Amino acid sequence: MLGIGGGVFIVPALQLLPLTVEFSPQLAAGTSLTMIVFKAFSSSSGYARQKRIDYKIGLLLATASIPGAFVGAYLTDIIAEELLIFIFALFLLYVASRMIFTSSLGNFKVFTRQRSGWHRRLVDYDGKVFEYFADVRLGLILSFFAGVSAGLLGIGGGSLMVPILHFALCFPLHLAVATSVFIMIFTSISGVTTHLYLGNVHFGYAFLLIVGVIFGAQIGAVVAKRVSSKNLRRIFGVILVLVSLRMILKFLGLP
Repeated sequence: MLGIGGGVFIVPALQLLPLTVEFSPQLAAGTSLTMIVFKAFSSSSGYARQKRIDYKIGLLLATASIPGAFVGAYLTDIIAEELLIFIFALFLLYVASRMIFTSSLGNFKVFTRQRSGWHRRLVDYDGKVFEYFADVRLGLILSFFAGVSAGLLGIGGGSLMVPILHFALCFPLHLAVATSVFIMIFTSISGVTTHLYLGNVHFGYAFLLIVGVIFGAQIGAVVAKRVSSKNLRRIFGVILVLVSLRMILKFLGLP
């Protein structure tokens, strides 16, 4: 529904819930990212039917996010567990604030008036026309760091890629969500490859997560089509605030 990989929920859940396995941040990140590979394929199929994926820009940005995911996954083997938790929480707070308090409409009008960047025009399954201008050079730089966050935190990269596409490249939000999920296919595969090498994947829990997320992703893609952009931003932001606060409490050792 929100164009994110689900890692913002799965990573803290694996660490906070009373499971039969004790998940370190590294193991949670690798297991979550394994699930996200299948989630990305499932969601992308739904958005492809709606014709809301910008394939050209998506593939271009993926060329930058893939090496970033390799780097991020490798960093999990270097950074201390406590610091990973704290980084994750601060990252979520930043993304949440952007989605809740920033006016996307104002940014979109300014960018369209300047008419700078790559002109794009997409028509979805229902005949709705989306027209915008995307600064691909800026997108490539930012996509690399989205890839790093995906590999490092096990989140798929959608938490950063949606704001990047929406605010920096001025994608309409519904297209940003759909294209973010498409890019996530390549980012998550590259990140999980490194995590597999480092032994950061619990296959039992990964399988259970995959079974659930495949069905959930199809429902989310349908719901997103019926929800306004403003409400999507608010839902996204509020959920991320709650998750980030829970992670900060864990970092501080508080219940």
